[in-house]
Amino acid sequence: MTVLKAEVYKMLRTLRQSFYCLLCGSLAATLLFCISQVNAETLDETYQKALKEGGTVNLYGTLTPTTADAVLPIFQKRFPGIRVQNTGASADKIVARAISEARGGRTIGDAFHMNLENVMQVREQGMVLEKVPPEADLYSNNLKGSYWVGTRINTIVAAWNTNLLKKQDEPKQFEDFAEPKWKGKLLAEPRDAELLVAFANHKYNNLDKAVALLKKIAGNDVEFHAGHPELVELLVAGQGSVCITCYTHHLLPRMKKGAPIAYMVSEGIGTVSATAVFKNAPHPNSAWLFYRWALTDEGQKAFGIEGRMPANPKIEPVEKTGLEKVYTLGEKDSRDFSKYEKIWKGIFKLR
Repeated sequence: MTVLKAEVYKMLRTLRQSFYCLLCGSLAATLLFCISQVNAETLDETYQKALKEGGTVNLYGTLTPTTADAVLPIFQKRFPGIRVQNTGASADKIVARAISEARGGRTIGDAFHMNLENVMQVREQGMVLEKVPPEADLYSNNLKGSYWVGTRINTIVAAWNTNLLKKQDEPKQFEDFAEPKWKGKLLAEPRDAELLVAFANHKYNNLDKAVALLKKIAGNDVEFHAGHPELVELLVAGQGSVCITCYTHHLLPRMKKGAPIAYMVSEGIGTVSATAVFKNAPHPNSAWLFYRWALTDEGQKAFGIEGRMPANPKIEPVEKTGLEKVYTLGEKDSRDFSKYEKIWKGIFKLR
């Protein structure tokens, strides 16, 4: 009997200790939550700090003039006195410029907004702040990292000139472009290795199969032109029958104006445009303000225009692309991008 009492006493003592530990843990967690809530800075508080920096955000971004004219005024109206200077250059030029300035001991840019693989390139040079805004908590893990958050998803599709292509000849999938009948009729952007990445990692899950397809397409003498906006203009003008790497946000506005173009809706490639902040930004609070705003509902609605998909899935795009399947490239795809880019250039004999 004495032994039994001792065992019961021991059990009660263990339960009491466990309860105290649990209680203390809960209290600590509650305390930390309260502290974080107290220390959490509102968007307007960040705005007031930004105003004291001179009212400028140097955005190293790939926004086209049309997109910049639509998006940036919304930010500037929400935060009077803060003006965004957008570079509006191609991603490779922005990366080269940022790296060149850093090597010269200067940091001119405040925030980045470009394709994820390009943000990762500048991060490899130690130029990016390892921090994301509190608004990032609402985003899925595949659309954010330790220093970047997806702002929008751009979709690459195959498009064609409806004056040059009969309805019965319209392609249904990318494999169709391996047929000899497309020889001398295809246009593409030389930097769009995303096509190879999407096929290798998402459509086929097989690099050899993806390479084999692209080699057949390359045999049809694809004509390359740098710059997606120019590519669409050439398509509209009838310089080529089909563009195999056009963006829906370049196509839709022209289609609304009656341009003789259409695109394949069965499949497309999704590329993530990500936002990040320069580690040594000259206007750190202004950069942080833009970063935070881009992830808010207002910012996501602003970016979700012309066929672009907001990265926050609860925000509907202004215009839906109608795509049945999108192979969206993530951080792992972007991490290996240089490898695929080398293969891509080899297939099409690009410099």
